[in-house]
Amino acid sequence: MIGASSAGTVIEWYDFYLYATLTPFLAPIFFPPGDPTSQLLAAFAVYGAGFAVRPLGAVVFGRIGDVIGRKYAFLMTVTIMGGATVLVGVLPSYAQIGILAPLILVTFRMLQGLALGGEYGGAAIYVAEHAPDHKRGLYTSWIQTTATLGFFFSLLIILITRVGFGEDTYKEWGWRVPFLLSAVLVGFALYIRLKLQETPLFQRLKDTGQTTKNTGSWARDSFSGNKVGVILLVLIGMTAGQAVVWYQGQFQALNFLTVYLKTPYQTAYTILMLALVFGTPLFLFFGWLSDRIGRKPIILGGCALAAITYVPIYQAMVANANVTVDAAGKITGANPNVPAEAFLIWLQVVYVTMVYGPIAAFLVEFFPARVRYTLLSIPYHLGNGEFGGWLPAIFTGLVAATVAGQTGFVPFFGLDLRFLNPSGDPNGNIYAGLIYTITVAVITAIVGWFFIPETKDRKIWQEVGGEEAVGTAAAPAIP
Repeated sequence: MIGASSAGTVIEWYDFYLYATLTPFLAPIFFPPGDPTSQLLAAFAVYGAGFAVRPLGAVVFGRIGDVIGRKYAFLMTVTIMGGATVLVGVLPSYAQIGILAPLILVTFRMLQGLALGGEYGGAAIYVAEHAPDHKRGLYTSWIQTTATLGFFFSLLIILITRVGFGEDTYKEWGWRVPFLLSAVLVGFALYIRLKLQETPLFQRLKDTGQTTKNTGSWARDSFSGNKVGVILLVLIGMTAGQAVVWYQGQFQALNFLTVYLKTPYQTAYTILMLALVFGTPLFLFFGWLSDRIGRKPIILGGCALAAITYVPIYQAMVANANVTVDAAGKITGANPNVPAEAFLIWLQVVYVTMVYGPIAAFLVEFFPARVRYTLLSIPYHLGNGEFGGWLPAIFTGLVAATVAGQTGFVPFFGLDLRFLNPSGDPNGNIYAGLIYTITVAVITAIVGWFFIPETKDRKIWQEVGGEEAVGTAAAPAIP
């Protein structure tokens, strides 16, 4: 059950993160020629658009998951995600169809975000509602590995195809292959998911007439009273900080190596994949540990540690990059110390596993079964879609607003931030983007600690009469 649920979710994350991983590469293909910084900002804006609609997907598929069933909802999500990904693989470039290229691209990207908005909640709940109360952190942590594994496989497939085709062929058409591969992967995911049964907990809700019957009752159960305030509290006190730590420690770490330090992509991908290989098992460790000491200390501790150590970690990444500069002082290349850089990113991945490993168990326990799909998905996707998803664009914008001179300088929402670059570095203050990440992580650590209750001892099976009331509720074996 865990393996079947996780396999489909890994494929969806792979689909979603292909564009994210290739954003700097695709910028000149799909956007108007001109200033590279402006192209990159536009590409990251499309990257962010996929995240922006994730909360809408949470509402749309949350209703389906709470009214019709968990299984049906995430059958739909994997189909939409796969279809949109394959279509990106056949989309003509800006040189071929002009402004239509970025417009169509953003449409496909938003379809991906819509699908992912329904995917995560369904997969997390599917596993959690099969799990015994005292092992929910461990069981759901398997699902938490899927986002990082999807990212890892996107890196691996891109690396293999890019090296195999060569740079010229890859720029011409080879970049399409990873997107087209999704057709095969999605077929496999659908085959697996069609064989899954509805969760025993949700089935008992249906059998006893406790599920929401229509859109009106679903809306009342989901948003009446103080529920909107509770969603916002969980967003600020848990998922916002979790999101920025997740994206800073993986995607933005990769962007920092390639965009700012000019590390060759082969080296940068290798560094990141090493960090992910050695860091991913810690999702399971922190999920297991959260069953014993609680969800809050681990999640909020990860936010706090990240906020305290990000600046020295990124300073060490620069120190170990062995960059070369031109006569004007612009960074032109890097020959990094691979073990040192892999260790520094691994530290960030440890924080990722702390904040992300227990979060599914926390969210499942925090919200009632009747509208769990909806109420779990909204704060998760608001956090990861808005606070996390826009992080690369915000980071890039903050750095661009600190660049000395006019070449490469772009005001951040009209703000000139060159006071953050008192030395006049022509590369800008490449640490400036950390201001956003650290601020959000600190706010979450404070709000979460004082206002979010611990959930590890909540018994979600009591909502349907206890574990003994459901014959299929015995703990499944972990494959």
